[in-house]
Amino acid sequence: MSQTIDALLATIQDRKEHPKEGSYTCRLFAEGPVEILKKVGEEAVEVVTAGALQSDDRVVYESADLIYHLLVLLVSRGLTWADVEAELARRFK
Repeated sequence: MSQTIDALLATIQDRKEHPKEGSYTCRLFAEGPVEILKKVGEEAVEVVTAGALQSDDRVVYESADLIYHLLVLLVSRGLTWADVEAELARRFK
């Protein structure tokens, strides 16, 4: 796992366990699973749009947003990036 993903996951997990006022991540957790899922869907659409119509920089930007929101979803469900990596490894044996 990359250091960036590790650090981001640690921050997201910390926000879940120790909410901080003004934190966007905390707001997502407070709004609940439906809102988190809406954000994942919205960001996925933005990646598709960027991939079809916009620059590579925009694809990277929107991909980062999607990955962040996906990590929030995983943490909200008690899952980890390692769970995703294990599934990928299982598929490519």
